[in-house]
Amino acid sequence: MLDASTTAKVPEHANADHPAIPTAKTGVLLANLGTPDHYSYWPMRRYLNEFLSDRRVIDYSPWKWQPLLQLIILTKRPFASGEAYKSIWNEEKNESPLMTITRDQTAKMADLMQERYGDQVMVDFCMRYGNPSTKSKVRAMVKAGCTRILFFPLYPHYAGATSATANDQFFRALMEEPWQPTARVVEPYFENPAYIDALAQSVEKAYAEVDERPDILVVSYHGMPKRYLMQGDPYHCQCQKTTRLLKERLGWDDTQITTTFQSVFGPEEWLTPYTVDHVADLAREGKKKIAVMAPAFSADCIETLEEINEEIRESFEEAGGEQFTYIPCLNDNDSHMQALAGVVEENLKGWLD
Repeated sequence: MLDASTTAKVPEHANADHPAIPTAKTGVLLANLGTPDHYSYWPMRRYLNEFLSDRRVIDYSPWKWQPLLQLIILTKRPFASGEAYKSIWNEEKNESPLMTITRDQTAKMADLMQERYGDQVMVDFCMRYGNPSTKSKVRAMVKAGCTRILFFPLYPHYAGATSATANDQFFRALMEEPWQPTARVVEPYFENPAYIDALAQSVEKAYAEVDERPDILVVSYHGMPKRYLMQGDPYHCQCQKTTRLLKERLGWDDTQITTTFQSVFGPEEWLTPYTVDHVADLAREGKKKIAVMAPAFSADCIETLEEINEEIRESFEEAGGEQFTYIPCLNDNDSHMQALAGVVEENLKGWLD
């Protein structure tokens, strides 16, 4: 982060007691879902309470949902979720992998922006749930002199429960600023050619490293209730298009790649096929070698490191699967960061050219 104190000064012609104002700059604020501060009970409970109380995530009537959440779900789920987080926790830094990766992405983005724009751009990150909060980072950017902020939810695909709620929180933070910066929000980049190419490169690299080529690539996206699709959420269609573009970039046919959805929660029907069931079906059909990737996640997290690489792997192997290859998220690899930097640069046009 830039040190605003070194450039702050009293405006020319102002009274001597006028507060110093930092040199104007543009902020790029990356946003991801969030993470608990620790995997123990109370940090997990605080995190899950904030997450599961979001009406964008769970849209049931609060008078029905909140008693169930507070009295039943939050008395039990923090223990189970805590164990899952513990299995992937970065003990060296005492944080979740999502936090570690997002910080690394931010550092690389800052370097790329420095190369392109010098000291005109300040780069930081926030989380929709947990810390660092969106509000705190917007405040810090304004205090540092950012008169313009480009808000970048790190979700390639739009969904009400991801992109929209991140934007909601950003706009709430802006409402509290006396001198509100001009703001822009990055649109979903699910069909961006550089993003698709980065995904393809990750597949090619993973396939080159295994002894035997997988029979099929399972492209697993985070799920959502099917009802959301019927209400007009474009997420399902955008996921399908990403898979199609990836298939075309790889030069494959439909037999080599399939789309599934994971992380089902609650009693209603979600987008299908469900990844955990589909990989078992593939094994029973004779596809003993599969690869799995998760393009909807910009960084590896609990849903990939624990759910895919542990639960979904187990489902496949118990059904007779023999070779399970998990292809990591793009994280902070160079092709991914160049793709994201290109998205940022496109969105900064008119502000910085």
